[in-house]
Amino acid sequence: MTDELRNFLELNLPKVKEGKKPKFSLGVAEHKIGSHIFQVTKIPCQSNEFVHELLRGVQLHFDRTLDLDKARLGPGSSYSRGKFKFNPDQVDNTVIQVIILDNLEKVINSFSMRFREWYSWHFPELGKSVTDNYLYAKVAKSIEDKSRLSEDRLPDLTDIVGDEDKAKEIIEAAKASMGQDFSLADLDIVQQFAERLAGLSDYRKGICDFLVTKMNDIAPILASLIGVVVGARLISHAGSLTNLAKCPSSTLQIPGSDNSQL
Repeated sequence: MTDELRNFLELNLPKVKEGKKPKFSLGVAEHKIGSHIFQVTKIPCQSNEFVHELLRGVQLHFDRTLDLDKARLGPGSSYSRGKFKFNPDQVDNTVIQVIILDNLEKVINSFSMRFREWYSWHFPELGKSVTDNYLYAKVAKSIEDKSRLSEDRLPDLTDIVGDEDKAKEIIEAAKASMGQDFSLADLDIVQQFAERLAGLSDYRKGICDFLVTKMNDIAPILASLIGVVVGARLISHAGSLTNLAKCPSSTLQIPGSDNSQL
């Protein structure tokens, strides 16, 4: 018998006096449990068909006597908070998670290399005119089939690359391109790839803007001294802004000198 059960029985049942027959008995589902309770507390127990029927009735109508949803809410919230190590007072949680920006950067770079290699089979000269991966994806998505690129598309290309001379250079390169022709199916897949790549780049920019705003709110001095991204990496490495503030300078030298932090 656990101490919790013993204390519960002693608190809610009348005390059994030695030498006197108790005026009550405790109904239990298992006979062995009743025998053990009697040996420890001297509380008489019985386990028969009447007790079993009574327990079935209690189980059937238990949810009507107690609000189980409210009873589950407190322990459930406490368990979940401990499971996920959630602290509502820790304002730097979002900064620690937003450092996923590093992983996103690796994915974008990998996709950009694959996309350049793929589209260069169709328009190899484009890579010399457009070196930025984000602009390359947007230009390729706008061009689609190089054989249909004409002077009429000059305003659209100028809006993307921001330079009319470079847009003209792309159009002239398309006319004399040595790349192979793509089928409609190939062009469709390439366009979808370019759209996803441009979307990831836009999403990365949004995360960067959010990180700048958040770091200026919670650690403006740190962001000013070492930069937003490096500051967020140090907070993520320490676990929280509070832990980072408690670190001595000798401890900060180890993550601070790591190339991955820079």
